[in-house]
Amino acid sequence: MRTYDPEYENKVREFNAGAGRKAYIRTYGCQQNVSDSEKIAALAENMGYELCDSPESASLVVFNTCAVRHSAEQKILGNVGQLHALKEKNPSMITVLCGCMTQQEHVVEDIKKRYSFIDIVIGTSAVHELPRLIFSRLTGGRKIRTLYDESGEIVEGIGNVRNEAFRAFVPIMYGCNNFCTYCIVPYVRGRERSRRSGDVLAEVKSLVASGCREVTLLGQNVNSYREPEKGTGFPQLLRDVAALEGDFKIRFMTSHPKDASDELIDVIASCDKLAKHIHLPVQSGSDRILKAMNRKYTRGDYLSLVKRARERIDGLCITSDMIVGFPGETEADFEDTLSLVDEIGYDSLFTFLYSIREGTPAAKMPDQVPRDVKQKRFDALLELQTRKGFERNAAMKGLEFTVLVDEVKGDAEGGVKLLSSRTDGNKIVEFAGPAELYGNYARVRITEPMSWLLKGELVD
Repeated sequence: MRTYDPEYENKVREFNAGAGRKAYIRTYGCQQNVSDSEKIAALAENMGYELCDSPESASLVVFNTCAVRHSAEQKILGNVGQLHALKEKNPSMITVLCGCMTQQEHVVEDIKKRYSFIDIVIGTSAVHELPRLIFSRLTGGRKIRTLYDESGEIVEGIGNVRNEAFRAFVPIMYGCNNFCTYCIVPYVRGRERSRRSGDVLAEVKSLVASGCREVTLLGQNVNSYREPEKGTGFPQLLRDVAALEGDFKIRFMTSHPKDASDELIDVIASCDKLAKHIHLPVQSGSDRILKAMNRKYTRGDYLSLVKRARERIDGLCITSDMIVGFPGETEADFEDTLSLVDEIGYDSLFTFLYSIREGTPAAKMPDQVPRDVKQKRFDALLELQTRKGFERNAAMKGLEFTVLVDEVKGDAEGGVKLLSSRTDGNKIVEFAGPAELYGNYARVRITEPMSWLLKGELVD
């Protein structure tokens, strides 16, 4: 680990002085990418660029890409192609591709052949090199096709431009060691590296002091967090963050079921600052498919974990991910998935049709499930979860919750606004209230439960 050196950041700022240059940053994918883009935005501002919301008016355009699904990759490349016309109008524009897509060799080769107007292509661990590369281009240096930081060294002190003042994502680790057979993440994000707890605590402390009400700790598998110097794990980090002064909530994602310990459950149960919500991606209800996915737990292990968590944590909400149509999935396997969802009764479920990701073991597996079969199973799963979600929400009618208002959706009756908020358990609640509640807590009573959200009324 090392501290960021702003040498080239300063050089670019001097070069840009008085030029009125603007930067446009477009983010695709997960919360980790959002966090990376916040760092890129901080670099851009410190280099003298003004952030803008249109590539047409920008001198620096950055696309922070995602590689989780093939369809997302194709959409991104389509949007990248549209930059060609802008580059022809403004040849001095610097175009940058970064993020998970750029870690894949076949994508980089495609960029070289079809997108020669791209100036800089960097990997997920090389964001801190962006000022040096931009300075090189501004001063007549050649295009940089690829730059990776193979060491994966964590660089602290870059800073962030947050999208919201009242909540923030704070990465605690990077990379993944699990190698689930369907997942590209270990290949594009590298092996697991954890931040020092002192750096995490300092960042959270600064956020809370500036008025942040909700902090989400990020990692591909937060349960694998290991303090580099002390060797302590994720539950201890949660205790340390919760011990910081201030009125704020702590969330985290994502939590791999095989590493979700009883100690983690006890910390959530005993700490008021920790949201009573766990996202536990199960992916399948079939032991045979779980083994093929290399998930390293069984259906029985997962059910036991959920049972222990619900027994110890009052009001716990559990959400999950499910992949439909993994290679070789039979009707019997899918019935196991349906029965698991029926038995657990998730508060919410994120469902995905399996799609081939080049470079993963599953891409080469036989017995790929036909699209029409996957779609039929997907629809059946969605129908079941819609019913189960309503059952969970129906039990909340008449109850009161303290919620964090995170969106003003529009006008409501009586001259007030329609507000969207989230409960401690991460359930969406919509209610009418003053716009001034945005970014603050409010007390609401649930009046109309629905499958995917709750309708409520302002109590206080």
